[in-house]
This record gives sequence, structure tokens and C-alpha cells, in this order.
Amino acid sequence: MMVYVNGDEFEIADGASLSDLVAKLTDDPRGMAIERNREIVPKSLHSETTLAPGDRLEVVQFVGGG
Repeated sequence: MMVYVNGDEFEIADGASLSDLVAKLTDDPRGMAIERNREIVPKSLHSETTLAPGDRLEVVQFVGGG
């Protein structure tokens, strides 16, 4: 199915969760925040939040540095 990640089309398996998406995007999910259809999804709900076709996701990953 197609979802949108940061404005770009992204294909992921039907029934995938936000955790599945994160695993496809990065090897290190620390410091990652996800907004789904304009609502922040707490990290504790990523594994139980199932994606639907056309979902719009904004994904940011905080990077430390100085």
C-alpha cells in the first residue's frame, strides 16, 4: 500500500505498523518522532498503530551535536 512520508510516496506492506515503517527507515530509532495525519503518535503506541492507505506521516529524527 502507499503512504506518504515527509511528502513523498512510500510503499509498505498492507497491515504494517508504525514500528514496521521505522524499521524500514532507519537502523537507529532513538530520538524519532512521528506525526500521523497531523497527530503525534507516542512511541509507546508505534507497534500497535496500523497504517492505512494514504496515511500522511511526518517523521523527524533528532540529532545531537555541538
